[in-house]
Amino acid sequence: MPRAGCRAAFPRGLGYRYGPRLVWGVRPSPHRALGGREGTPRMPVPIPRQRAIPAAEGGQAPAVPTPDAAPDGSGRTGDPGGPGTTGSPGLTLLLVEDDPGGSLSLPELEDSAGRPIRIRTARNLTEVERLLTDDVHCILLDLALPGGPDAAHGTDRTPADADELTPLRHVLRLAPRHAVLALTTSGDAERGARAVRVGAQDYLFRDELDGRLLSRAIQYAVERKRADAAQRQLTESRLRAQENARLERGLLPTPLLDGSPLRFASRYRPGRSRALLGGDFYDTVRTPDGSVHVMIGDVCGHGPDEAALGVELRIAWRALTFAGLVGDELLSTLQKVLEHERPNEEIFATLCTVDIAPDGRRAGLCLAGHPSPLIARPGRPAELLPYDDGGPALGLLPRARWPRRQVQLGGTWSLMLYTDGLIEGRIGRGNQRLGQDGMVEMVRRKIAAGLRGDELLEAAVTEVRELNGGELTDDVAVLLLDREPGRERDGER
Repeated sequence: MPRAGCRAAFPRGLGYRYGPRLVWGVRPSPHRALGGREGTPRMPVPIPRQRAIPAAEGGQAPAVPTPDAAPDGSGRTGDPGGPGTTGSPGLTLLLVEDDPGGSLSLPELEDSAGRPIRIRTARNLTEVERLLTDDVHCILLDLALPGGPDAAHGTDRTPADADELTPLRHVLRLAPRHAVLALTTSGDAERGARAVRVGAQDYLFRDELDGRLLSRAIQYAVERKRADAAQRQLTESRLRAQENARLERGLLPTPLLDGSPLRFASRYRPGRSRALLGGDFYDTVRTPDGSVHVMIGDVCGHGPDEAALGVELRIAWRALTFAGLVGDELLSTLQKVLEHERPNEEIFATLCTVDIAPDGRRAGLCLAGHPSPLIARPGRPAELLPYDDGGPALGLLPRARWPRRQVQLGGTWSLMLYTDGLIEGRIGRGNQRLGQDGMVEMVRRKIAAGLRGDELLEAAVTEVRELNGGELTDDVAVLLLDREPGRERDGER
């Protein structure tokens, strides 16, 4: 425990380890505290036993009647759930009825564990507001109570605007989390049924009350209220989850490749449980000059903040690409966006951009701390594109530069871009990782087996997950561009 926390936990005068040399139960010398001489004799001062101040004495809550003390003088109240006991506290009932003579006499009540149910009594709605504390579990409301807040302050309402269920509605507004039982006469079952429709958990007849019936009704009402609250929270959570899912789906990229002969495929798996969006991001667009631009990136981290930053970088990349920026100019501007939008200076992002010429035979490659793409061509084994001239990740060096390297693609090719989640999975139970070399060998086998496009990506991601022995903890994004000259396609020129 820190020193400050220790001082707070042990007030001055009770002794603590980090203060002056004290003896438990002996207060420090007032002479030392007031600047007196060190040699002044000090006498042990007994410390009175501290007592917890009830909320009623402190003015924070109304006083609650306590059962009589035990006849043996021990001071025990007989309530096994009261203060000073290890058991959980019992139920508390708030009775709301306006008869000053107390014509409604409740029998002794016990919960399912045999503990007494404590009873408080409110004569009007004003007292309900005062007595309704967090330790009240159930409210027993007499429907004959004069209605509304006006009655609570002693003002009678006219018959025209009076509502026999106004007191119930007012109590339900005051206590939306509490169970409520309505009390009515035996000849007015319809009124009790209307009370249940308004929001009460159940209704009871005044002249049919007994201890067992009322105790059981209180416990059932409390449990029904808890079940209703749990169901409502579950429904709200499901609605929020559906809204979040729609939002995340809307933030995922939609490739803009109209008019391009290239075929596009992708796979995306966030590392976060039950998430649709992670810190990995990608995008592909075709500009008016016929060039195809593709990028993939990875924000360090796996939380929602990283996912949001990835979306911002992707949208910024798309806008800058349509504005005509490429290479170092594009990445330098993205770094400025990252520096302004990241939550702290330790956040960085890796990035790989490829701009493919309109004829599809060559491309410009920029790497910012990101793994190099893999290219597969007929008659040649799949290999990584050259990556010796890559720059640092975005957000690491203020004046970094990212050279744009020209690479020859050829006439027919498949270009695969990926994030490190695909290559950092483990192989079996050991510490060995798949790595880029292992990934290249795996892709070569899949291509030799005749897999292409979506089937190739799905098979690759599935094998990486199986080698890892289960789901990958990191985000995984993989995309594939295929070019096959002469292939007829809708929209191809």
